[in-house]
Amino acid sequence: MIQLRSTSIVVLIVAVLGFLGCSGPPREETIEVKASNDPLHTPRSILQRYAEGQALGSEVASFPKLVEDVRAVDAARADVLEMGLAEIQKASASSRPALAKSLLQKLQPSMK
Repeated sequence: MIQLRSTSIVVLIVAVLGFLGCSGPPREETIEVKASNDPLHTPRSILQRYAEGQALGSEVASFPKLVEDVRAVDAARADVLEMGLAEIQKASASSRPALAKSLLQKLQPSMK
């Protein structure tokens, strides 16, 4: 009788430990977010260069495609980007950095 009780207690303890787990805390992983998943990555990098004073270059020809890529994900931001890029193209070289900075602020990631 005593041996049966001891065995039952040991089995119960092992079962409880099995349910609680003995492997320690959960393993932490770092998840890398790639810029290639963000259609605004390229427009933001172009706008950052304009904000730093870079002149318009051949990338202007890619503006419609950039807007199209953004429109596939976020139509409202695509409209903002399209209007902002058109305004930057029409602006004088001295006012482009300020316009680019303003547009960058409007295109910042949101916490929706």
